[in-house]
Amino acid sequence: MKQAKKLLALFLAAAMLTGTLASCSNGTGETSGTESSSGSSSTDGEKGDTLVASSNHFEGKFSPFFAASAEDINIMGMTQISLLGTDRVGAIVENGIEGETRSYNGTDYTYTGVADLKVTENDDGTVYYDFTMRDDLKFSDGTPIDIDDVIFSMYVYADPTYDGSTTLYSQPIQGMEEYRSGMGTLSALIAAAGEDNTDYTYWTEEQQKAFWDAVNDGGVKFAQSIVDSCVAAGLCKEGEVAKAAENWAYPGLPEDATAKDFFMAIGEAYGWNFSQMEAEAADKALADLIPEDVYNYSTVGVETGDSADSISGIQRTGDYSMRVVATEVAANMVYQLAVYIAPLHYYGDESKYDYENNKFGFDKGDLSSIRAKTTEPLGAGPYVFKDYSNGTVYLEANPNYYKGEPKIKNVNFLETLEDDKVTGIEAGTIDVGDPSYSTDVRDQITQYNGGDDTLDGDKITIKLYDFLGYGYIAMSADNVKVGSDPASDASKDLRKAIATVIAVYRDEGIDSYYGDTATVINYPISSTSWAAPQVTDDGYQVAYSVDVDGNPIYTDGMSAQERYDAALKAALGYFEAAGYTVKDGKLTAAPDGAKLEYQVNIGGNGSGDHPSFLMLKNASDALSTIGFTLSINDITEAADLYQSYQSGVAELWAAAWGATPDPDMYQIYHSKGSTNYYKINDAELDDLIIAARQSTDQTYRKGLYKAAMEIVMDWAVEIPIYQRSECYIFSTERVNVSTLTPDMTPYWNWMAEVEKLEMN
Repeated sequence: MKQAKKLLALFLAAAMLTGTLASCSNGTGETSGTESSSGSSSTDGEKGDTLVASSNHFEGKFSPFFAASAEDINIMGMTQISLLGTDRVGAIVENGIEGETRSYNGTDYTYTGVADLKVTENDDGTVYYDFTMRDDLKFSDGTPIDIDDVIFSMYVYADPTYDGSTTLYSQPIQGMEEYRSGMGTLSALIAAAGEDNTDYTYWTEEQQKAFWDAVNDGGVKFAQSIVDSCVAAGLCKEGEVAKAAENWAYPGLPEDATAKDFFMAIGEAYGWNFSQMEAEAADKALADLIPEDVYNYSTVGVETGDSADSISGIQRTGDYSMRVVATEVAANMVYQLAVYIAPLHYYGDESKYDYENNKFGFDKGDLSSIRAKTTEPLGAGPYVFKDYSNGTVYLEANPNYYKGEPKIKNVNFLETLEDDKVTGIEAGTIDVGDPSYSTDVRDQITQYNGGDDTLDGDKITIKLYDFLGYGYIAMSADNVKVGSDPASDASKDLRKAIATVIAVYRDEGIDSYYGDTATVINYPISSTSWAAPQVTDDGYQVAYSVDVDGNPIYTDGMSAQERYDAALKAALGYFEAAGYTVKDGKLTAAPDGAKLEYQVNIGGNGSGDHPSFLMLKNASDALSTIGFTLSINDITEAADLYQSYQSGVAELWAAAWGATPDPDMYQIYHSKGSTNYYKINDAELDDLIIAARQSTDQTYRKGLYKAAMEIVMDWAVEIPIYQRSECYIFSTERVNVSTLTPDMTPYWNWMAEVEKLEMN
């Protein structure tokens, strides 16, 4: 529950920062002159000039600065351009003006963009990011674009009161900290001063009273609703605020903590930014619990001391060029620099822009003019925002789009129910859809296409792509070990014994659950990543396919049963090396610190409804024949599953990771990573992860990550299981499917080259 929200938020932020039109959003549609079953109003336009794409519910924040939900990001991406873009695997395109040709799935594709980037790593440790823009760009209203629009956008993201999801300010940009110092938000300053403060230098007594009244009323109710949800989930008892907070990833509160204490902890974690604190909501929004004027305290900047007038590392070098100076190498910084280029003349105030005199289009600490246009975006993307009403966003082709005016005049995004996404195509009310792909959806599409087992047909054309993430089985090194050292060879051999048997059943289990909608993977990384090892790479190896002596377990031509038998034999070898007593092919005793029985937690709703359940059941049955028990704990509530491994209690568990464009491994695998639930602690692994962070050379980084993943596999704390598919579906009757962009991925969907798309 909690972890899922955090991973989704992280992914959305990362997806937005890639600067591509491919986000994790949903998209289906409805043709003109019809009304959807979700009650949306009819659309405009003659047949053939309007494409309707469905969407989940919009928040209505379509601004390049404040869009946060996947659905809003979709609209933002259609109306904006970014300084940098990515290719089909999420890698940054550095030569956008001339274009770069890169291979994907055996096909060469050329990627173009609005700017070129040259990265220079200097001897003193600093890094130069030199940008050169095209000089022929225009916003949709015809206003020319130059580098000042980029600089204005960067200063919005860097403002001390900015509270959107972009975190440019967190990067090691020279002068960033000095610029942001000396100013705080009204909410953070009042909170830091305390409820008994009597110094009203920077705010009034009335403002302070209003703040604490809001905390003591609405804030307490907000925290209490979280506690109540934890009680309802069985994670704690009535009144156990500290335990509820711990389950909500806020450990360390005193046993007698109150709901106010919990709320204060949440406030401090988010720097008292009320809109960001909404991410912690259980069933009550903070905006509904505290007065609007107090809620806005977190957007009010207050000067409390001296600060720099500008960011020394953001340097204008020409009308269409600039340099960003970083104080150190940060591998993921390039993604943060892929900012959307917002029009200064629309979002800011041109009379307040004078680069030479440290004026950047608005008053520092006052983003009111930018916030005022959150619901009505203007940019230079392929489409122009026209209206959002009755659950539909209306877009119109941008004649000034730098890649050429789109061939389809109108694109409307319509809020659509999940159940309508496939039936709408068949009924003629949807042009483009993205149903949650499953064997049921596949069968439904096949039926509409005539029932001849052909996915693409006269009614529906389907395009599959890999989900931005992957499924895995995990082991806690602290809980599955021999003796007291989780890093010992014996501990690793114990985990490899279990992993070897689980891994051999992956194909059968995943095929049973997903059919052709998922594939087995062999490294702990999403197949969507540019850093993912490929079958053709030197040293590529099937996960857990060698025995304790390093010899291959399997040979070509083995039947499934022969593979299962070979895996079990190899597991016995690992168990014996780990110190288990083996007699007549069975385990009779475990070494000190180890056991003959371990438990794996899985969220199968108590009915085995999980892609890894059959695999674990088969592995459990096989292990039982050699005297080892792998008990399966099928958990009903997702929150209970998350809590079991986040708290460090679980021995093994089944889950899935979300992925981001940059494959940085720190958070999950570094010994100090915030979500290192595996408890892996390896100095060599830590060094590889840090080294990969300190280089901007993608080829070099890919090699480091390959070596790092091999260490993870040697520890046997993670068994990569599956990469599932998602899909877009198109009306073959109404969309000219030959004009769809080929080889879609999470980073390159049907909108990536929407200007080329045609209707029939």
